[in-house]
Amino acid sequence: MVASAAGPSFPPLARRRAAAWALGLLSLVLRPGAAEPRSDPAGAPAEPQPALSARFATWLEEVEPILLYAERQVFLGLSSDYQRDAFIQRFWRVRDPYPESARNELKERYERRVLQARESWGLDDDRARIYLVHGEPAGRVEVRCTTTHKPAEVWAYDGSELVNFRILLIFIEARDRKGARLWRPGQFGLDGDLRGARRCLQGDQLVRAASIIASEGTDYELRLNRMLAKPAPRSREWLDTFVSLTTDLPEDAEPLAAAVSFDFPGRHQSRTVARGMLRVPMPAATAGDFAGYRSYNFQLTGEVVRNQRLFENFRYKFAFPAEELDGGFIPLAFQRYLRPGSYSMILKLEDVNGQRFFRHEQALDVPQVAERYQAPESVDAESVELFAEAAAAMGGEETSIRIVPPRGPLVTGLVRIDTLAMGREIRRVRFLLDERQLLAKTRPPYNVEIDLGEFPRPRLLRVEALDEAGRVVAEDQRLINADSHRFRVRLREPRPGRSYARSLLARAELELPEGRSLERLEFYLNDKLLATLYQEPFVQPIALPPAEVLAYVRAVAYLPDGNSTEDLVFVNAPEHFERMDVQMVELYTTVLDNAGRPVQHLGREEFEVLEDDVPQEVLRFETVADLPIHVGILLDNSASMIEALGAARLAALRFFEQVLTPRDRAAVITFNRLPRLAVKLTNDLRLLGGGLAGLSAEGETALYDSIMFGLYYFTGVKGQRALLLLSDGRDETSRFSFDETLEYARRAGVTLYAVGLALDNAARGKLTRLADETGGRSFFIRSVDELQEIYDQIQSELRAQYLIAYQSSNTDTTEEFRTVQLKLARPGLTAKTLAGYYP
Repeated sequence: MVASAAGPSFPPLARRRAAAWALGLLSLVLRPGAAEPRSDPAGAPAEPQPALSARFATWLEEVEPILLYAERQVFLGLSSDYQRDAFIQRFWRVRDPYPESARNELKERYERRVLQARESWGLDDDRARIYLVHGEPAGRVEVRCTTTHKPAEVWAYDGSELVNFRILLIFIEARDRKGARLWRPGQFGLDGDLRGARRCLQGDQLVRAASIIASEGTDYELRLNRMLAKPAPRSREWLDTFVSLTTDLPEDAEPLAAAVSFDFPGRHQSRTVARGMLRVPMPAATAGDFAGYRSYNFQLTGEVVRNQRLFENFRYKFAFPAEELDGGFIPLAFQRYLRPGSYSMILKLEDVNGQRFFRHEQALDVPQVAERYQAPESVDAESVELFAEAAAAMGGEETSIRIVPPRGPLVTGLVRIDTLAMGREIRRVRFLLDERQLLAKTRPPYNVEIDLGEFPRPRLLRVEALDEAGRVVAEDQRLINADSHRFRVRLREPRPGRSYARSLLARAELELPEGRSLERLEFYLNDKLLATLYQEPFVQPIALPPAEVLAYVRAVAYLPDGNSTEDLVFVNAPEHFERMDVQMVELYTTVLDNAGRPVQHLGREEFEVLEDDVPQEVLRFETVADLPIHVGILLDNSASMIEALGAARLAALRFFEQVLTPRDRAAVITFNRLPRLAVKLTNDLRLLGGGLAGLSAEGETALYDSIMFGLYYFTGVKGQRALLLLSDGRDETSRFSFDETLEYARRAGVTLYAVGLALDNAARGKLTRLADETGGRSFFIRSVDELQEIYDQIQSELRAQYLIAYQSSNTDTTEEFRTVQLKLARPGLTAKTLAGYYP
């Protein structure tokens, strides 16, 4: 590093107070030995260091300016070198500014700076600490009293990779101490005079720098603290995740009895399948009881070490209903794919309910196996079945085609779709999306890349295999992003455009939500009820009116909770006649007073609805107290929730107990790196309790992906829908962005209640916006002890809503977002509903 010849330009002294600071600084410069003991700029207390090999001790020294206190504590607590190597690798990965690229630019830049800092000052110098984090200053001034005595330096920054402000820094190097120390106003005494310093080369620049710093007061302190703050990694939860995947036992861990065995049943590609089995004696295990659901819950963490390096780590969870086990042993099976060779296998098994642990370490010699393993874990069960069918078909003359399901809970964007086509007759395969032909392929492989759109929605994909004459010889179809709540009735007869004389046989097809039953199906001719059916076949003879009378047939289906769906077909309509789908906009609305309490017993006349500032006519108005509620709890169980998860589970269960009536249904969705549907919509408290039982905190937070998943899960559910989110983290690993999630939330029509636990302001702002746009509310708490009160408020709001429905007066066919505004005649009240919708 080369000092600037001229250095930064500093203004002259302005006030006596500034001169006093300068005097104090110069007294330190000119009288060596007057400095107080050094304090760490980062504020982290020194900790006794365990015996480490030289390379790990060197690494700690080099990264100390960016190593957070908690990270240091975890690193010092690791027991094995392979864990320390894995820690270092992960440490740099979570700081990579461009993780999608092969290089880690920050790591490369930091290592170059370490070499420069060692050469210029040594790492035990505050100049090195600042330089390693913020890089080269814009200007430097050295104060020289003799050719060898350089007691101080002034650095000027115009900003850096981490800060966007200007700041001056003064470093003091006393003669009897090694390394320079950063000077802070008020740190040292004020005795001494300026005469000696002014005789030093550029001593006046030092005086001026001290004057500027002193005149800035507390503003300088704030900026200096930001310069000294250690930069946070991209992921705040990586450390908890890393710790959760180690096999070290907690202190004073109670032992758990178990036995381990391994075998090698076959190979998968070039690797051998290593299959492990743990057997836990039932008397040694503890059955947990959560809301009447008794179960045994285990968590297995494993580390595979090869050549003193961590080859991989893994985790399995096991849950067994207590009534399904009959004594003896509880079997826990797992498998890994390993290249032939020698490994160390370390296992940690935790009995989640009994808080007991079993740890096992053994050498594992993995052989080369010739036999192919028949059930590869890397392919989902449905695909395994398809490939098995394909293999069987290859030996015969069967002609068939099957769609290989795409991976993932929600599929969007450009997706490759593969098929398994068998048979000599096939000459061409045609792909159709939502009954619209995309393309045809005339030779294998019969696959296609399909753009499924920016947001997830159900899409019907169909493939047709055609022979030489163009006849369909095989076909398959699959609903992508399948909607398990789809409730739909379709009239297959009568058909639009077909002519009927005096009668017809009406026929309806019905799709029911998963696990639901039909209450009744009604056939109408115009507005006259003709028949009520309770089971298949849904057919009804209908006598038609004279030809000159316009008539329509309507089928209406009902669920036991009152939800309904219908379809309508005009009979013998003129060719120019167009059917217009009437869209009813439903607003589930909460009205709050100034104290935030729900307000009930308001009349229709007290509400005014505006769409894009145009008044709308309210066609339906009723209170929601007696309508069914569909609610899901979206519960964060990432690693940072380890202290709060127990209380959060109990609060969720109490919410279910209080809010659910026989007509309501609830679901449990948990998430960390990925969302998981723990319990489908049900009103069975025992099932809901079972979904909350045995949860553990691990992994990072895919917040936006999980919100998207939760909102999408309610697709097809009719009536009042609400999603209750509880999270303590900002998003870290999602594929969807905040803007995409917000846009989808506007389309979903699901009310989002967001509860944030100890969140920063940026995360609070985003959750608040998501809740406001969907007609929900956001709550921010410091402790899970506040959850019950929050859930009580949400429950009272859900039971005190108004349903306001109108038919939009906007006949525009564009799909632009339409804003909705609810005005109240009574002052002092606030209406919470969705901010708008997409037609």
